[in-house]
Amino acid sequence: MSLEDAKTQVDQAFTREDLKGPSFENAFGGATSFLRRRYTKDLTGVDIAVTGVPFDQAVTNRTGTRLGPRAIREASTLQPYDPPFGWDFDVLSECAIADYGDLAFDYAQVSQFPAALTAHIRGILDAGAASVALGGDHYISFPILRAYAEKFGPMSLLHFDAHSDTWVDDDMDRIDHGTMFYKAIKLGLIDPATSVQVGIRTTNPDTMGVTTISARDVHERGTASVVAQIRQVLGDRPTYLTFDIDALDPAFAPGTGTPVWGGLTTWQAAAMLRDLAGINIQGGDVVEVSPPFDTTGATAIAGAHVATELLCLIGARIRST
Repeated sequence: MSLEDAKTQVDQAFTREDLKGPSFENAFGGATSFLRRRYTKDLTGVDIAVTGVPFDQAVTNRTGTRLGPRAIREASTLQPYDPPFGWDFDVLSECAIADYGDLAFDYAQVSQFPAALTAHIRGILDAGAASVALGGDHYISFPILRAYAEKFGPMSLLHFDAHSDTWVDDDMDRIDHGTMFYKAIKLGLIDPATSVQVGIRTTNPDTMGVTTISARDVHERGTASVVAQIRQVLGDRPTYLTFDIDALDPAFAPGTGTPVWGGLTTWQAAAMLRDLAGINIQGGDVVEVSPPFDTTGATAIAGAHVATELLCLIGARIRST
């Protein structure tokens, strides 16, 4: 869509007909769909569906991530004018991307939430699209992985975080954002031998066979070395990428429930995500953005950029097939 065409459009989140192309529209007005993509429940021809999961009832500390999807979408309205920087293609022009809206669920029936989210993602995958989820707390990755494992078998997990989220919890019905990857491994949703965690800086002696790269490793070794190791571990297996915003140091992303010092810088995260182009990524999420703890909006801006990089990674995979 050209700038001249945009002048005749009103609120492209609803009026744009083409799912491809940049969006020229005032960043300070209109509905805040992600990157000004069209809000739609029709996934015909859609390559990637962005969806919000405003759930934060699994947190161990500060709530507020239920407001994350809305804040990330608002922050993303600063980005849709130009191709994402650092890529050799424009995912907004080459891939059909839609904003699928938020998962609807009854907040007072927490036990029903996991199945509702799995069904939500299953519907996206059944339509032939990949999903990029905006959280929400990190528990949301667990029901999402159920849907992906149904389609692809055990997934390789690429996990950016300050925490391993593999603390022992054999009660599979407990809803907790610190134990879900332990459960996912135990249930065969994740292949730990081909999975990697990056940015870890909290203690959990049992890695469950997952390759763990601490934040200090990234700082001392450099991003290129880390990316090479990630590629070696993942190989060409179907991969799900989950990015907890607290992988970033609180200096860059203070708006999160469990901040930990010594984290990644935004440039390190950007460099690694861009240099991972070509991995077999099937879907991803960005989680734990908690707007109440960041009055500047910087955390949501970081989350929006991460989600855009996820689109680019998926787009690169689509281009190669």
